[in-house]
Amino acid sequence: MKALDKDLCEERCFHPQTICLAKAAMLDDRRVRELAEMFKILGDPTRIKILHALSRQEMCVCDIAETLGMNQSAVSHQLRTLRAARLVKFRKDGKEAWYSLDDDHVISLMCQGLEHISHTDGR
Repeated sequence: MKALDKDLCEERCFHPQTICLAKAAMLDDRRVRELAEMFKILGDPTRIKILHALSRQEMCVCDIAETLGMNQSAVSHQLRTLRAARLVKFRKDGKEAWYSLDDDHVISLMCQGLEHISHTDGR
């Protein structure tokens, strides 16, 4: 057996009940695309930094830019992307734009992702 084939079944086999259950639970194509898009948006290091900063407190764009060492225009571009994905929300207070996480689900995504990359299982 070739080294590349180690993760394949050695004999072709099917388990009809397993296949039937898996097909019944399959996400529809629209949900798959939406989830893939969300993970793509979360795949950017700058956006992760912004979300992490906002997980602690609401912040104005100036403060986010200063915290990340970026200019406001670059931060604003990332915030628009995060807002379009409903990961952050904003409010205006006079001339200031304040951002916060859209809801607790965003914190859960961050926490679960951190937990996943932090745990060790003896591999």
